[in-house]
Amino acid sequence: MPHGPLAHLTLLDWSALSWFILCWVGYVFFAERGPHAQENLVGQGHAYRLLWARRLLEREVRITDASLIGNLMNSVSFYANTTIYIIAGLFAVLGTLDKVVSVAADFPFAREVSRDLLELKLLLLFGVFVVAYFKFTWSLRQFNLLSIMVGAAPTGRCDSDSEIEAYARRMAAVNSFAGDDFNRGIRAYYFGLAALTWLVSPGLFLMVTTVVVAVLYRRDYSSETLLAMRH
Repeated sequence: MPHGPLAHLTLLDWSALSWFILCWVGYVFFAERGPHAQENLVGQGHAYRLLWARRLLEREVRITDASLIGNLMNSVSFYANTTIYIIAGLFAVLGTLDKVVSVAADFPFAREVSRDLLELKLLLLFGVFVVAYFKFTWSLRQFNLLSIMVGAAPTGRCDSDSEIEAYARRMAAVNSFAGDDFNRGIRAYYFGLAALTWLVSPGLFLMVTTVVVAVLYRRDYSSETLLAMRH
């Protein structure tokens, strides 16, 4: 028999938590390694990054390209900074659990929650945003490396076509790796919102997790943005 906070989990709690983990891990695999991964926003984004790298190598002046990378880095930095504030806020909440228990008891449809169980729920939320923070900071570092590659990039006039194409593909790959980690961080935010609803009820947690997957799928596979990007 489980001990500690796990002993307070009902069958519905276990079901919702298992569904949450399955949806998050499963969707990541489906969107990034599934049979249709190249047809979604991630795949289309990589195609445009490769085209961007090829055009960049044709230009001698690359101020515009450096500005574009700077804009990408600013977006990632914003989310990384926001995430560390969220993590700090969750630390503060963990230090005032007794007050949180009394507040959570007033939520509509909320059942009585023990201190240990609430701590477990907050730790899940904390873990989700820690994952997001690591993804954002790694994305930022990769964009920094991409800027170095832009600075060291050859021109199309000085090297053979095969060398130019190989360099373009390397730049596009680093750009895509950085973009993929940024997407993973954003995805963690979506699932973090789902994890937040566990504080209210496990049934709502299960339902919102399903809605999050549906929203992610629609945006990645059937959004107007995807239709506009396809070529």
